[in-house]
Amino acid sequence: MSDIRQLMDKFTSIYKANITRPGSERLLEYLLSENSDFFAAPASTKYHSAYEGGLCEHSINVYECLKAYCERERVKDTYGLNVSDESIAIVGLLHDLCKINTYETSFRNAKNDQGAWEKVPYFSFNDNLPYGHGEKSVYIISGFMRLTREEAFAIRWHMGFSGEENKNTIGKALEMFPLALAVNIADMEATFLIEGGKT
Repeated sequence: MSDIRQLMDKFTSIYKANITRPGSERLLEYLLSENSDFFAAPASTKYHSAYEGGLCEHSINVYECLKAYCERERVKDTYGLNVSDESIAIVGLLHDLCKINTYETSFRNAKNDQGAWEKVPYFSFNDNLPYGHGEKSVYIISGFMRLTREEAFAIRWHMGFSGEENKNTIGKALEMFPLALAVNIADMEATFLIEGGKT
């Protein structure tokens, strides 16, 4: 777990160096504003990066995994996946914007090391814009800047087969848009190998 200020600076630096299309400045302003808890929010309630700043840290991890994947010679030469630095940054850094303003700190009773009951904080999930997962991220980003079709599909389907959607639809999307498969791989690598699937 890193310092939130350091994470914010790292995210902002990567964002500004790579994402320059019209509307990108307004989107970053929103993420940095008091209307967004992107930099303070966890990435989950209890699974991966379930701590303050976890969502930003996870987003950076996915970006770095996606960038490394897309730089592989086999990916470029054999799979024909040549993705711009801007697309990698957009998809990697912004794939989970759907989680903004959805986590709340609640309290429950739990026994401490001495066996006494005490109130302990935990994150609960409260989605006031239940528009789905990947599609909600696409919706939020599209309110500020245009996405290419491949970027939109990559963000929409970044969860791969882990959701409850029609498996044929997911398979077709991953086949048609290799960037969607790439971000799914990057997301799984970040979640289970870097973040360890633990808090």
